[in-house]
Amino acid sequence: TAQVRSGHRHSFTDRADGSMRRNSLASLRWLILVLVFVVCLPYVFNGPVPRSGSRSLIQISALLSALTFFFLLHLSLLQVQKPQEMVLLPRSPSPSKRYFPIPLDSLEDEYRIRSADDGKLFREEFNSLPCYYHHGSFEEASREHNREKNRYPNILPFYDHLYCIFHLDFSFLLSGPKLETVADFWRMVWEQKTTTIVMLTNLKERKEDKCFQYWPEKGCWMYGNVRVAMEDFTVLVDYTIRKFCVQYVTPRLVTQLHFTSWPDFGVPFSPIGMLKFLKKVKAVNPSYAGPIVVHCSAGVGRTGTFIVIDSMIDMMHMEQRLDVFGFVSRIREQRCQLIQTDMQYSFIYQALLEYYLYGDTELDVCSLEGHLQRLHNTRAPHDRLGLEEEFRKLTNVRIMKENMRTGNLPANMKKNRVLQIIPYDFNRVILSVKRGQEFTDYINASFIDGYRQKDYFIATQGPLSHTVEDFWRMVWEWRCHSIVMLTELKEREQEKCFQYWPSEGSVTFGDYTVELTGDTQCETFTLKDMVLTYRPEKQSQHVRHFHFHGWPEIGIPAEGRGMIDIIAAVQRQQQQSGNRPIIVHCSAGAGRTGTFIALSNILERVKAEGLLDVFQTVKSLRMQRPHMVQTVEQYDFCYRVVQDFVDIFSDYANFK
Repeated sequence: TAQVRSGHRHSFTDRADGSMRRNSLASLRWLILVLVFVVCLPYVFNGPVPRSGSRSLIQISALLSALTFFFLLHLSLLQVQKPQEMVLLPRSPSPSKRYFPIPLDSLEDEYRIRSADDGKLFREEFNSLPCYYHHGSFEEASREHNREKNRYPNILPFYDHLYCIFHLDFSFLLSGPKLETVADFWRMVWEQKTTTIVMLTNLKERKEDKCFQYWPEKGCWMYGNVRVAMEDFTVLVDYTIRKFCVQYVTPRLVTQLHFTSWPDFGVPFSPIGMLKFLKKVKAVNPSYAGPIVVHCSAGVGRTGTFIVIDSMIDMMHMEQRLDVFGFVSRIREQRCQLIQTDMQYSFIYQALLEYYLYGDTELDVCSLEGHLQRLHNTRAPHDRLGLEEEFRKLTNVRIMKENMRTGNLPANMKKNRVLQIIPYDFNRVILSVKRGQEFTDYINASFIDGYRQKDYFIATQGPLSHTVEDFWRMVWEWRCHSIVMLTELKEREQEKCFQYWPSEGSVTFGDYTVELTGDTQCETFTLKDMVLTYRPEKQSQHVRHFHFHGWPEIGIPAEGRGMIDIIAAVQRQQQQSGNRPIIVHCSAGAGRTGTFIALSNILERVKAEGLLDVFQTVKSLRMQRPHMVQTVEQYDFCYRVVQDFVDIFSDYANFK
């Protein structure tokens, strides 16, 4: 094991090109000796004063001297002009320790212990991993004709016969293809009978090229002798699915699953999306197919993390334990630096704990009715309904009070309707700062992901009398065209929302004028058309307001059809006005707001895939804004609306 002291950067180039450098140095020594010999030769035979017969010999020696000089200069330039290397993070020296497999019933406690003190024990365990810098030969990867095929010269396959790694799960691990290697990439896909490609990097990250786009946006391209045609693609919030027709002699369908929510040298915000993605990868890969191709940019950090999570889930099922340290140690013998950071290493444990605690909660629509029956049966020994037990697990989602600093500033506290529901700093809606006025960028509102798009919704509270201008400023600055209101202005004699629109005509709030241009009463909601004008610039935009009636502050709507109708109406409006964020609010912006957004995402997935996951949908919302879907009744309502939706469109083809 090669230990790298803290504060120093380790370069694989010293090892990868070691033999080449030694040969170059040896050549230099011989050339210097030859140079000295040739220059001195005339003096040895002819004395210090050249005679006429020895001039040709001196000219030859001068020519050789010049050639030697330019050769030495060329070698020095080669040393200076090194290609870009993968930045390898400093490694703190850690004593060699042995970490034993963890039984599943101890996983939660072990994770809590390792996470304490800002993950100190995770860092120690990660730094104890063997590096294996000294194993294997890099000679083939270091040859002149292969150098340009290496994305990073310090991340190379160990053995001369391995250009990619054959893994236990029949996967190939690669770096992201380059322009020079894209034909080789598709040739490998064809020859190995691969039908599934897993991509874990974006094409560009932090303004740096991470992977060459090795597929056509539309139509078809030839890569060497392999023809690749785009057949179909589906964009989802965390990943994109692309289907290619790949043809060398006969055509073959190849599916690429491109995870887009994984930052370089970081980790996804939550393991929920990664676990869902992993399940999708396994579902689309047929049993008869060749190895799955997995790549990120360098083919070590994100690629290694993905492979370890997949393998450890299999180990959990087969052995009722997991051995992350042992497994990573073994696969590093095949490819160095797999798992690059302690953050990636701890994310593996986080994903495995998520899977262990909650399992696979995804359902097919055909099994929904039976699942609902089980949820409403009492489960011993706690005499608690299965539904209540499932909802109770959502309390494990920790409220991150340390990420609520902006909303808890004294100047902003008065802008919050309910002090327990404050937006997180990492996804709060930020307004432009008014000139000469501090703390004017805050509004109690959070960006929330949709089924297909990040930041698809804005969850917010019902405006207060002194935050109405901020509300319309948010509508204007973020170019929102749809507002969904799920509360009445007053409920149980208490104000739940200030009336932020005119009953007729127009009304002005600061720099913004709102004009009512249409008012239509539908069966369960009121539809208002408004024109919002920003007076300083004399520019306007259309806004459509959906006001749902019949949802009490305590309780749920009497039936689910009205909710299905308003969600469909909002989706139609989005298609016409462009996919700008949909503003959704009730009173506090959590209970009814969270339920509406959860149902929108769930029904969208049911229509697209025939699948639903109420638990993980609500859990994901709670990680983006506290207390989303507040009560077990609201949680149950999500299931019942989906069942109503399936009953209404019982023929699956009607809503696919």
